[in-house]
Amino acid sequence: MMDKSDKEGILPKFPDSYWLERSNIPQFSPLQEDIQVDAVIVGGGITGITAAYLLVKEGLKVALLEGDRLMNGTTGHTTAKITAQHNLIYDELIRHFGEEAAKHYYEANTDALEFIAETVKEHDIDCGFIRQEAYLYATTTEYANKLEKEYEAYQKLGISGELQNEIPFDQKVENVLSMKNQAQYHPLQYLIKLVETIDKSGGQIYEKTTAVNVEHTDKGTAVLTRGGLRVVGKHVLACTHFPFYEGAGLYSTRMYADRSYLMAVKTKQDYPGGMYLSVDQPSRSLRAATAGKENIVLVGGESHKTGQGKDTLEYYKALASFSDEVLHSNDILYRWSAQDLTTLDKIPYIGEVTAGQPNVLIATGYRKWGMTSGTAAARLLRDIVMDRQSPYRALFAPSRFQADPSARKFVKENIDVAKHLIKGKLTLPVQRIHDLSRDQGAAVTIKGKRKGAYRDEEGKMHVVDTTCTHMGCEVNWNHGDRTWDCPCHGSRFSFTGEVVEGPAEKPLQKDEHTFFDNIFSEDSGY
Repeated sequence: MMDKSDKEGILPKFPDSYWLERSNIPQFSPLQEDIQVDAVIVGGGITGITAAYLLVKEGLKVALLEGDRLMNGTTGHTTAKITAQHNLIYDELIRHFGEEAAKHYYEANTDALEFIAETVKEHDIDCGFIRQEAYLYATTTEYANKLEKEYEAYQKLGISGELQNEIPFDQKVENVLSMKNQAQYHPLQYLIKLVETIDKSGGQIYEKTTAVNVEHTDKGTAVLTRGGLRVVGKHVLACTHFPFYEGAGLYSTRMYADRSYLMAVKTKQDYPGGMYLSVDQPSRSLRAATAGKENIVLVGGESHKTGQGKDTLEYYKALASFSDEVLHSNDILYRWSAQDLTTLDKIPYIGEVTAGQPNVLIATGYRKWGMTSGTAAARLLRDIVMDRQSPYRALFAPSRFQADPSARKFVKENIDVAKHLIKGKLTLPVQRIHDLSRDQGAAVTIKGKRKGAYRDEEGKMHVVDTTCTHMGCEVNWNHGDRTWDCPCHGSRFSFTGEVVEGPAEKPLQKDEHTFFDNIFSEDSGY
């Protein structure tokens, strides 16, 4: 683990995921030549890996492409709750889409939970899978009333749950709603077994292989990689966090990116059991992640739109304060953040990328519930590839557009994008580059132009152009994670400009003076 000393206080200095730090994930070589298969799967998270596992079991020849390393994206930064209790959702689904659609949403996610349970049992996977009750709790009267409405929706849909008035922590609550027989696990230990099964069954896995486009050819549908190679298949499954190929779907205008924060905290007392989520804002999430004799609890919350909000380190500090108050512990082992996409109507997009392109499928927009939603997506994609009927196909179809609430949400989100695009172009930063201390980054003005500068711990300056390579918005510095984040569509870049998360595919342009610190002086104009 990294050095835990930190000038900011009790927080670990660098963000590290508990799951990734405690997993031995197998590695695979990049693609070296053009290949042809039955199904090309792009994305090495829970959806892509599960889909590859399912299709290999069907006897298909499968290639799985991952731009970085397997499980290093959102899947490696999750809370790993396996539940159909997706915050306040069922009352809203009934009101907007009717009881049948709401029931299908619940059943798809419950089926996914049971699939995970069965897979763990089938392969005897040591991943800490355990049944737990899931709880939503409210600390205000307003949200206590919303939990009452949600409970009424549970009753209409036949969901097993009940209202309570307390949780086993030092936290005053107004109302609590449980959902019975949910679960939690170590997601990467589970997926490592699926990866091993794919590999042993003849599935081809390639890392450091970035997909950039799709072309339709006489031989099938081709995925083009950044290295100029092609993988041709009958079907292409885009299981990347943000679809690497949007077709005519314009998904960047139909989803927004949201960041949230997590910490792994070592506690002196045993955890009382259960998975908890506050429905008020700011959100708070709790679940155990016990390893050996250690009592470890995952504390999460503090969501906000990517590239927007306050200094991101403040979100970590808020969770540390909550941990101290509720768990009586500030022994923080790890801290990290995650990014999630939300669709216009809060239901994931799973299926044909656009009507009329049945061979190109996508899965995205899980709204922080990727363990069940990602598994449900993989199962639905398998059914579409195998030309099987599914009761969930219409519900998740990406081509849907509901007048209520999609139209209002579409206008609101795109006004927000336009606001940040214009704001970034009209205002120049007041920060000066030579004022940056070590391990500090900021948008700066250099010779009348907006640039992004970060001085690392050795004193080296890294300067990039702050114009996002997706659609031209100006990125902002993320202090807590040391990245450049786009406030328009959620693209993220390392401090050296490399793409961390899409929809951007190209890195930020590096400034020609990046490595010459001696030019950053009072007389140089910088």
